[in-house]
Amino acid sequence: MDPCVPARYPAARLHGSQLQCWEHFGSNLIRSSRPNFLTESSRPQNSSSELTSSAASIDGDAASKGTAHLKSQPAAQTANGSAEASTSQKAGENGGSRAESRDTSKGNFHHYPFYSPRFWHGMRPGSWWRLLRQGRFRVHPSRLLLAIAITFATPFNTLLHWLQSLLFRRKLADAELHGPPVFIVGHWRSGTTLLHELMVRDERLSSPSTFQCFAPSHFLVSEWFFRRFAAWLLPGKRPMDNMAAGWERPQEDEFALMNLGQPSPYRRIAFPNEPAVDMDFLDFDGVSDDERQSWMVALRSFLLTVSIGTGRPLIIKSPTHTGRVGWLAREFPEAKFIHITRDPRDLFPSTCRLWRGLDDVQALQNPSHVHNEQYVLECLSRMYEAFHTQRDSIESTRMIDVRFEDLTENPIETLRTIYETLRLSDFESVEPTIREWAESEHKHYQRNQHQLPPDKEAMILDAWHEYFERYGYR
Repeated sequence: MDPCVPARYPAARLHGSQLQCWEHFGSNLIRSSRPNFLTESSRPQNSSSELTSSAASIDGDAASKGTAHLKSQPAAQTANGSAEASTSQKAGENGGSRAESRDTSKGNFHHYPFYSPRFWHGMRPGSWWRLLRQGRFRVHPSRLLLAIAITFATPFNTLLHWLQSLLFRRKLADAELHGPPVFIVGHWRSGTTLLHELMVRDERLSSPSTFQCFAPSHFLVSEWFFRRFAAWLLPGKRPMDNMAAGWERPQEDEFALMNLGQPSPYRRIAFPNEPAVDMDFLDFDGVSDDERQSWMVALRSFLLTVSIGTGRPLIIKSPTHTGRVGWLAREFPEAKFIHITRDPRDLFPSTCRLWRGLDDVQALQNPSHVHNEQYVLECLSRMYEAFHTQRDSIESTRMIDVRFEDLTENPIETLRTIYETLRLSDFESVEPTIREWAESEHKHYQRNQHQLPPDKEAMILDAWHEYFERYGYR
């Protein structure tokens, strides 16, 4: 790899001579012609203060200083939001989350610039049109310019897709997974991202990056440009928490599938005032065989394309996969699964805040948030009804249950158990860096103390009683 292009995060590091040549050519071309405002000194730089274990991806963040197998990179911008903590007393979501504990519908959010891309900018015209049609074109006048900008952006995604298909035709045809994938599943804000961030720093493992999930149709030819010259497009932190943002950070593959035009519950974020869409795709209940197969083909194709650039086994994290584990196990017969749980008294208010933050930033409407609580209740119930049924078809040697509380209180032993149970690789190679993280950043780890009103707690105790009982949170 060209030494002038730093591989700052092993999860997103490019691989292969063809990619190196393409990146080297593009870098030299841009370097000779770029305007002054894109000079290195004027672009935002990642500071060491970003190396926190605060969390949110919509999940959490964990960071450590790198060694031979673990790289020192901040966590990903993902759709989950699990570990709400910080490695400094000021960092993390905890400092500003007491309002969340008192009121799940209110809270302060970081500014998201008007020029920063939204999810939908990565779509191609057909997918964008279907999204608008699904929302019955009910775009609020205040978001009309955003919708117009996305409309003009989508054709460029098609052009870049054609270019990628031409330049990487042979590699795409010969692509293969470099080992069985590992799926991290669990409810939003349950710790999936914290776990994801810790595991994916292992240089022997990899993960889709934020840019790859944003622009899944052409990232092989475009990611180098955005990571080098367009880092300024993203804000320093995500809106809903103190977790730093960046194109290179690990991300949920669900966003990639959505932008590729596949049905996804995340499409509701565009039109949050309308009835929730694609809920059948949380568990594939009621989905036809053809639709499910089309979805699986899109997932496999995306993971194969990611593998071209990484050359390593993939760690896949997405809460939406929780109710799909049985189908994923059939599609990937050697895949492993890590299931993580958390006290629902923390999950509920934190997830409500998550959707509020995403809707405010990403929606094409002015969100009312009136349906958020019911949506959170329904999603967990539906996902876990399917999960509890489907997991019986998966061999016990392929799945492990982890508690968020154990992960945060004893991360070293928790990760050791995961590595040994699933036979991922030798944990001793990465243990020193995990231990360094635990003894430095993690010692300041602070969990939010949510205090639900009695009526809200009674509501989730009734709606999620099986989750409470099965995982010992009663």
